[in-house]
Order: sequence, then C-alpha cells, then structure tokens
Amino acid sequence: MKFHHPIRNAPLGLLLAACFTLAAVVSAQEPKPAAPAGSSQKGQWRPPPAPRNPVPILPALPAPDDTAFYANRDVPHGRLEVVKYTTTQGREKSMNIYIPPGYEADPSGRYPVLYLNHGGGENETHWTAKGFAGLILDNLIADKKARPMIIAMPNTGGVVSGTPPQPGEDDACTQEYLKDIVPFVDSHYRTRTNRESRAVAGLSMGGFVVLNTGLTHLETFGELYVFSSGFWQDQLPAFEERIKPLLSQENINGKFRMPIYFAAGETDIALFNSMRTLAVFNNHGIRNFWVLSSHGHEWLNWRRYLFQTAQIMFPEDH
Repeated sequence: MKFHHPIRNAPLGLLLAACFTLAAVVSAQEPKPAAPAGSSQKGQWRPPPAPRNPVPILPALPAPDDTAFYANRDVPHGRLEVVKYTTTQGREKSMNIYIPPGYEADPSGRYPVLYLNHGGGENETHWTAKGFAGLILDNLIADKKARPMIIAMPNTGGVVSGTPPQPGEDDACTQEYLKDIVPFVDSHYRTRTNRESRAVAGLSMGGFVVLNTGLTHLETFGELYVFSSGFWQDQLPAFEERIKPLLSQENINGKFRMPIYFAAGETDIALFNSMRTLAVFNNHGIRNFWVLSSHGHEWLNWRRYLFQTAQIMFPEDH
C-alpha cells in the first residue's frame, strides 16, 4: 500500500504559494519594533543632523604618578590675578583669574574663557594651589596642545545646590553666574563673548554648577565638563524629569560644542552618582565622553581631567 504525503507530493507552485501566505500571516502577527530616534511619524527613518563639530580624539590621561604635566617648566608663563567683585546681593567676593602667556603682547587679541569650579569646603584658590591649573595650561599652551584661554575660578561656596532646578527657575549660583561673574569677566578682560567661547567645568560640588547652570543655559555656555560629580540617587528622578524637555529637543546635540564630559575614579565616592547621571544623557542620545580612571575623589585625578579636557576645548571654527 502506498501513502501519499500531502506536502511531499504537492506541486511546487502550490508549495511556494503556501510559504508566502504563511510568512505574510506571521509578519502581520509580530509586533513592529519602535521607530528609532530621528524617524518620522510615517515610519521613514531619518538620521539626526550631524553636529557642527566632529567628535575629537580625547587625549590619554597622564599616569597617576606623573607630575611632569604640571611641572614648573622653562616656558612662557601666564599670570594669576586675584580680583574682587560685588554681587547683586551686595556681597563682596574674590575670584582667581588666570591670564595666558601673550595676553599683554597682543592688545587686540581676544580669548575664550573656562569657568573652573572648586569642590565643597574649598574656595577660589584651590584650583591654583592644589590643582596647578595655571601650570597645566602654561605647559599645554607651550606645547601647542591647548588654545590660550582665560580661566575664571570663582568662589561658589554657599550658593551651589545639589537639587536639580525647576525649568525656568535659576538657583542662587546660576543667578550669580549670569548677573555677576560672567559680566565681570567680560567687562574686565578681552574675552570672546559668544557661547562657543565659554566652557564650564567643576569637580565634585562644582559639578553641580556644570549641571544646574551650564546645562540649563546653553545659550551662554557651549562646553560642559563634569569631574567626579552627579546627582544623588534620590534626586535623579527629579533631574531626569526636569531636564527632559531640554534633552528631547530635536537638534540638542548641535548645542553641545563638544560632547559633554564625565569622569570619575574607580574608587571615587561619586562614581555611581556620576554613572547614573550620565545614563540620563545616554537615554536621550546626547553625545558624551565617559572616562573611568584609577584612584578616587582627589586632586590626583582632577588635575589629570583638566589636562585631558583642556586639549579639546574651544576648537577652531570649521
């Protein structure tokens, strides 16, 4: 007795038609993946616009025991000025200003400004006394690895907040920056006053200046650098919710002159806060640098982070 297998003995054309029909049914039943960022409502994917500045090559950190990058070398040196200014709140405060080599030699030259912020319990003197910011820039400028820049180091103790600001509401530190610090620097020094020529960086508590002031005022600051800092876990939901309208803007990456920079040491008390805060930027597709270094919450690292980032600040216009 012979048995006829219904599929084996079917004509080839009929088998092909059945396969196409089955594939169509399965495809119709499968859930369609979400459209990627940059896609239109009609499902046609469009890549996001390319930011004006390409991603730079981030220089390597110096070795932990390397002190040569802030040695007092026989190179042209900038000068440090200690200035006084009065805030709109009536307080007289001090600020350290680094003036790069060659500033006096070219009376028509104008310079970008790095606003460099200290940590908790410190003041305007620490980035020069412990961070050796002036020596780091002297050596980089002499080696033609960094653009000559002014560095403004204010005292933001007592006004910095670790609480994410409400949209449209400036905290006390932001108000002092916008009303007092930036106007003072621009009116007393030959600065370049466009946003592309202003960067803000800070360590630990100073990282909140970057996140609460710099990030919320990208019309004023073009580059953001966060050293060993990030919101505590209980503040992170508020930060993500309040910053979402900004980070969701269609061309937000075009407002970051350089990718936002986060760095922390592997034994840093701020490591997890930094990583979790950076995750908010990753969730919105924001260009960023993440640097994990050795060591912890200490000047050994912060000096290295400044050395690394100063080399990519203020790229020449293309």
